[in-house]
This record gives sequence, structure tokens and C-alpha cells, in this order.
Amino acid sequence: MTTAKDIMHPGAQWIPAHETLDRAAQLMRQLNVGALPISDADERLCGILTDRDIVVGCVAMGHDPSRITAGDMAKGTPRWIDAGADVDEVLHEMQDHQIRRLPVIENKRLVGMISEADLAQHLSEDQIASFVEQVYARD
Repeated sequence: MTTAKDIMHPGAQWIPAHETLDRAAQLMRQLNVGALPISDADERLCGILTDRDIVVGCVAMGHDPSRITAGDMAKGTPRWIDAGADVDEVLHEMQDHQIRRLPVIENKRLVGMISEADLAQHLSEDQIASFVEQVYARD
């Protein structure tokens, strides 16, 4: 059985909720990623910050990214998957919630992220086609 841990990109890092968006952008550049899970003071997932969130939700609105925090941008219920979940559960979670990146948690700790690129490397063409149809479907 293929698990979330098998297909994830290991070594994901949190951005603390109190960190500013300019620092988040620097960390994204340093790690060469487009999204960071946001953690509260107890290292619990409270959201995911994307590069698009920074540009559209802050800069394009005329706000100063050195004054807006990652926590200010955290909205909705964060989704995640247990490291031992099978690939069907991963697909189900991402498809049902139309999300493109999914944090992987093991023993209450962030151990990785699953992105579309990770899925593309581990799924059949039929599974990828179904995923794309579900996640990018417009209601």
C-alpha cells in the first residue's frame, strides 16, 4: 500500500503565525516552495500560506507585507493527512476540498507536504485525470 509518507515531499517547514509576510516570502524563496503551513504557538496547523496569498491578499490590496502576519492570512479550516493514510485517502481529501497542497502529519508533527507534482510522480494517468477534473472543477 502506498501511503502519504511515500509520496510526500519531506522536510516541510512551518511558518509561525506571528511571522510577517515578507519573512514568509523570503522563506519560500530559500526553500524553493510556493506554500508554507502556518503554525500556532503550540505548533498546531492553523492554515496554509501561498505565494499567491501574499501577492493577491496583501500586496495587490496595498498592504505592507512587513506589517501583515501569516496568521492574519490564515482562513478556514486547515486540511491535513496522516502520514500512514493510503493514497486513495490523500486523493479523496484533496479532491473533496479542492486543494492543491496537503500537509502530512505524523505523531502530531509536520513531516512533509503533498503537492500536485508529488501526485503526478506516483499516480496512474487515470488517477491524475480524475484528480485534475475534481480539483479544478468549477461549480
